Amino acid sequence: MTSSQASHRENVGEASSRDAAEEGYERGLGSRQIQMIAIGGAIGVGLFLGAGANIAKAGPSLILMYALAGAIVFFIMRALGELLLYRPVSGSFAEYSREFLGPFFGYFTGWTYWLMWVVTGMAELTAAAIYVNYWFPSIPQWVTALVFLVVLFVANLISVKLFGEIEFWFSMVKVTALIGMIVIGLGVLTFGFSAAGDTASVTNLWQFDGFFPKGIGSSLMTLQGVMFAYLAVELVGVTAGESKNPEKTLPKAINTLPWRIALFYVGALTVILCVVQWTEFAAGVSPFVKAFAVVGIPAGAAIVNFVVLTAALSSCNSGMYSTGRMLRALADSDEAPKSFSRLSASKTPAFGIAVSAAFMGIGVILNYIVPEKAFGYAVSVSTAAGIWTWLMILISHVLYRRAVAADRLPASSFPAPGGTKCSWIAIGFLLFVTALIAYDADSRICLYVMAGWATALAIGWILLKPRNPQITEHRDLTSRAPAERR
Repeated sequence: MTSSQASHRENVGEASSRDAAEEGYERGLGSRQIQMIAIGGAIGVGLFLGAGANIAKAGPSLILMYALAGAIVFFIMRALGELLLYRPVSGSFAEYSREFLGPFFGYFTGWTYWLMWVVTGMAELTAAAIYVNYWFPSIPQWVTALVFLVVLFVANLISVKLFGEIEFWFSMVKVTALIGMIVIGLGVLTFGFSAAGDTASVTNLWQFDGFFPKGIGSSLMTLQGVMFAYLAVELVGVTAGESKNPEKTLPKAINTLPWRIALFYVGALTVILCVVQWTEFAAGVSPFVKAFAVVGIPAGAAIVNFVVLTAALSSCNSGMYSTGRMLRALADSDEAPKSFSRLSASKTPAFGIAVSAAFMGIGVILNYIVPEKAFGYAVSVSTAAGIWTWLMILISHVLYRRAVAADRLPASSFPAPGGTKCSWIAIGFLLFVTALIAYDADSRICLYVMAGWATALAIGWILLKPRNPQITEHRDLTSRAPAERR
């Protein structure tokens, strides 16, 4: 390690400690919790439920779609990782958008990420209530949803350590279930036991109308649903301000992403599609429930129902955590009411969490009233908001690299492989997925919602400027002289 690199690592550590002190957060998330938050972010309802409909559309080629999207997500996370080690702050990508693209983009990204999690929380709470109805059909859905909302809200108020512990165990359940499914599937393929032993075979991947049974075009159309399954992997960036040792825990969490995608998505789907031919899957049925039923495990449906319940609660738990932090970052930048910036005695943004939880509670009522398509609409809106967030990460990374090349900013200790080339590839891919969403009549409604959301934020920005002229100041750290940066 050169002396300049060593100096930069010291500067990162000093900056990290300084940011923590300035933000007031407790650095209460250890390596164990950060790792599991990262793993949990890559396993959600999009896989446990959404994969069924996508298998029916794309057949075995869905495996390739998950692998392709997983590679793009890794490019996004390495770009975010480089930015995080340059300046680890809570607020993460909104802060980088503000620094490299200007105040309006930071404002827009912060509020849009808040919207993504609130809408996701609305859908997940309703989904969790439906899962509980599997065991207790006499309990009204709104009662179950309300109980979950209150429990997760209180847990997030107590401390960041409790949030980390809850997320750790939620993720542990999901990981254990997926590994168990993979092991059982491999056992069926190798030893031929169970009711599926006679038909389980690797040839199921191409035997029924080929690997692309519905054509490449139909396979590509599943990418929008596949990208939804990967939403929340960027949550690691939001935890930067509360990680005990971000310069060590964050790179480790990001670098393990490829094997997590390979095992939990590509691996699990490959095994399932070898055990059960793809023609037996349909929308509205979890492929994991179906696989357990075909294998002949009596309690399979109940087991998977419990796992999917934890996935929904995990997502809602993460939503409450991230929305509170994002509202506080917006308030600190004078882009939201100052009341959101206050921390409770336990060093949590209690008011921001409470407001976010209230909006999620409205979603419980709406999902009770509106038709079943409401959940699908929430998924599409979340995906559109997530794509915007990912684009801002990638564009900020490109601009950061330009500043480093011009010697206006110090290099990160965690550079993304391939430099900006991989970021440009990911940008092109995300724009392609956006075009697919626009092409699909059922999904394009989310683009209308996002257009309305953008208009509302633009009006809000116009109203904010006269009251807080300082928000229009571009805090461009790239303009500082080298001596100042040190």
